[in-house]
Amino acid sequence: MKKNITILGCGRWASFHAWYQATHLKNNVLMWGRSGDPIYENLSITRKNDFWQLPEDVLLISDLDKALGHSDYIFVIISAQGMRSFSKEIAKTLQNVFEKYIDENPSGVPNCKTFVLCMKGIDEQTNQTLTQTLRDAITDELSSVNEHLSKICVWVGPGHIQEFLEGQPGVMLVDGEDKEIVQRIATEFRSDTMKLYVGDDLIGAEIGAAAKNVLGIAAGILDGSGMPSLKGALMARGVYEVSKLVQAMGGKQLTAYGLSHLGDFEATLFSHNSHNRRFGEELIKLITENNWHGPNYYRGYLAEGVATSIALQNLAKKYSVSMPICDMVYKVIHEKKDPFTGFKELFLRDNVNEFGEN
Repeated sequence: MKKNITILGCGRWASFHAWYQATHLKNNVLMWGRSGDPIYENLSITRKNDFWQLPEDVLLISDLDKALGHSDYIFVIISAQGMRSFSKEIAKTLQNVFEKYIDENPSGVPNCKTFVLCMKGIDEQTNQTLTQTLRDAITDELSSVNEHLSKICVWVGPGHIQEFLEGQPGVMLVDGEDKEIVQRIATEFRSDTMKLYVGDDLIGAEIGAAAKNVLGIAAGILDGSGMPSLKGALMARGVYEVSKLVQAMGGKQLTAYGLSHLGDFEATLFSHNSHNRRFGEELIKLITENNWHGPNYYRGYLAEGVATSIALQNLAKKYSVSMPICDMVYKVIHEKKDPFTGFKELFLRDNVNEFGEN
């Protein structure tokens, strides 16, 4: 049976999920974009982007009320650092949708809205995960009755849109607040080309997925510095320090070794399609040419790890966790630490027990 699916966003990953839902699962897909946004405006005129041609039956609108009212499954796929302001907009609009339904159906109860966040990041100002950000906004805006008519999940894991559109199979992870809904999503949205595992550690899945982007930048720095032989050590040591932060925040260390972090990290580490790895490599070029002007100058890059490195730095301090690799990425980007000497010192320092202190 076809489902109505809403996609909030119209960038590359939003395009993938719209393509997957419409093409592989044969669902009714509505894509929302903000009026005036160049990506949305181009898509509304040409009905195509760098990745795919929108089928005629995929709707494209800029009305958020209609987008939220269209479906009980709402996929949110925007820039992670835009999530805080957008969460407030979603919450206010959701309250309007529920109120309109109750006005038209006085004795009825609106269907629960399930939000599926398909982004990886941590808010750089609040240090909150994206589900925490959305949940707080909904709690602030909605009544205690209506608040329970929303559930929040994440869909994360390894893969790049270019590979999926070529027909390569994928394996990803779904986790969330409500385990029954998580299981339903994993079952109903899987296909012959996409297997979905069920997670049981939401904080670990989100922290791991976000931290992957920071370590992806580290991989690019090593590539750009002519030290790719250290990427194996980067993978092993990087995952270990992320697992310690996850545990300190109340999650499970083992989660960092699963699809949300290690699986996705491996896909980033060696792929030319990774924006974070490519950013790290380009960063070395800019530094070498004395053309690095600081992170704010390069906000146009599609590298979420730049902002996430700030949040990880803050979380590591808050939970007293040693994260030397993530700390080095932060120092190179935000404090102009020399990456050549910094990463050599990091990997060639005095011997310590492998699974003791970093």
